[in-house]
Amino acid sequence: MDYSTGEMARQLNDSCVGSVDMELFLHYSLIPSLCIILVLSFLQRREHCRQRDDTSYLLGDHFGIVIPLDFVGTFSNRWSYGIAFGATANRVMFLFSEGYQPLQVPQWAQAFVLLVGGIEVGLSHFPFFACLSSEFRLVSSILGFSYSLIWFAVTVLHITQCPHGRFLGRFEAVMFYWPSLLCLSFLLGRFLYMSVKSLRVHLGWELQTEEKSFLEIHQAEHVKQLLRKPPLQEGKKSWFQTRIYEWDPCFQFPSRMIGTVVLAFICLYLFIVIEFCVFVYVREKLDVLEGELESYIASMNQTGTLAPVVLQVKELMNVSKGVWVATILPASLTCVSYLFHILACYRKHMKRLWAGNKHFLPLKFRNPSSSGSVVAIARYSGWQIAYILWGYLIIHVVQSLLGLVIMYSLVLPIIHNQGLEVLHGLGIGILTMSIVLGLMIVQVWIASSFFLQPKVGAADKQKPLALNNRKAFHNFNYFLFFYNVLLGLGACLSRLLISCILGTWLIARIDRTIMQHGYEEADMGFGAWVGMLYVDHCHTNPVLVSFCHVLITGHRDRKLQQAVLYGHPNQSAGSCVSARCRTRWLLLQTLINNPGLVILRKSKLGHGSQEFTQILLTSSES
Repeated sequence: MDYSTGEMARQLNDSCVGSVDMELFLHYSLIPSLCIILVLSFLQRREHCRQRDDTSYLLGDHFGIVIPLDFVGTFSNRWSYGIAFGATANRVMFLFSEGYQPLQVPQWAQAFVLLVGGIEVGLSHFPFFACLSSEFRLVSSILGFSYSLIWFAVTVLHITQCPHGRFLGRFEAVMFYWPSLLCLSFLLGRFLYMSVKSLRVHLGWELQTEEKSFLEIHQAEHVKQLLRKPPLQEGKKSWFQTRIYEWDPCFQFPSRMIGTVVLAFICLYLFIVIEFCVFVYVREKLDVLEGELESYIASMNQTGTLAPVVLQVKELMNVSKGVWVATILPASLTCVSYLFHILACYRKHMKRLWAGNKHFLPLKFRNPSSSGSVVAIARYSGWQIAYILWGYLIIHVVQSLLGLVIMYSLVLPIIHNQGLEVLHGLGIGILTMSIVLGLMIVQVWIASSFFLQPKVGAADKQKPLALNNRKAFHNFNYFLFFYNVLLGLGACLSRLLISCILGTWLIARIDRTIMQHGYEEADMGFGAWVGMLYVDHCHTNPVLVSFCHVLITGHRDRKLQQAVLYGHPNQSAGSCVSARCRTRWLLLQTLINNPGLVILRKSKLGHGSQEFTQILLTSSES
């Protein structure tokens, strides 16, 4: 981008005042959101109606509870739910930056404001999920399409009015909002497809799909695979399957994991863009400072006492800017690889729990509390995204520091014609480390050759732990005691350095604890991961779900068979009789044979039921 073009875009953005305020629109979007929720709640039937003395009895069986999605056992429409989560990315980043300030409250009450902000964001995007999961496909698809279209139109209007920005110049707003526009476009297409298909079913042009089974197909395939004999020789796997990932047709990730990963990807992208905007702002300030330093050097005619220091400061600023930009890509690729690796670890850990293997977990996490696990599954998705974002920032800082070390230890000395000195220092350092490691290896060789007794058997892999040449061993131990004190200092520093590097490098990995053994409970992120695994293990275990499916289908078949034989003793059990008609026929027979039950029968709100009861009362009186 040309500099003058960027400056012109920034000036246009400074003078641009859009008519659409996305934060204000978020508040107003609660009105249609609540209306859609009320409509879906009215259509949702309640399973248990209240008694007559309860005021909610007047509502009948309407106004049931509407759920956005099943966070535990939903395996259908996974990518639709994931894209719906992606549509909330801009609002989530708005909350993450703590930019939600509708009220002026003290600092100690800031947590309550953020809680209200999270509820408001969830309520404003609730129709996306509720319309995808509703059983009333035609109405929900029309409502979902309309609501998605409103969000899409307002977002496009906001972008077109002020497309440029102060930091990135031209089309800065597009860079921020294109993921949300893409997700909203997908939702528009999804709701349009749902409405067309539901309309065809309603008009009778297409058969209605069968009711969703309690047992998922991949869960049934997993159980079948367990019951089969394992093959004597497995097929040859490719390098990708062996080293990276192998697709398993008997396993599917739940909608929660897909939505978490999609939202984490988009939030990571937005976080990188925001970070780059902050970098542009800081770079502008540094450029101003650099200009002032240059004017100072020019005024002193490069002869002042502070001139060398000023030149070093200018060099540090230039190197820092270059290193920060150069490490954006490796830091982002590291976090992206973590997201894929977390999915792979989820599948691996779930399969181990299904097999009854808990040895990969620390001892304190092998029997977690039920309440803690339920809370953990609610925390996991949000914490995973926050860990990825903060992990990216920490990894970026660490990689930038390593880049500065490499620049000042290798690159800059070579640029300043000090390559021989660098090679000399590097050679001495490598030689020193080689001697230290060589002495440590020699100690091990001496212990193995002179201070251990011979192998008991020829097939033994190593010598037994039995001392030999004890007097020589005691002298060996005594003289190396003082040397190992100095060697231990270096080992201690290396331990600290390695712990810091690994801790910062793995900070975004919520599936792996970075605490020492015995202190794993202090890692709240890992606790949320383990609790989430246990909830999924207890509710989506294929063997358990298959067993419950067999019980439910068997009980249903037995009830159907008994009812058919009772109502039609001369017919076979395989006759196709409507369960509703059969129930009403048995009810009619019971009430005719027992007229006293008519008065005690619970009244219904339906008009047909009242007429039916009145006819029975009249017939019983006559």
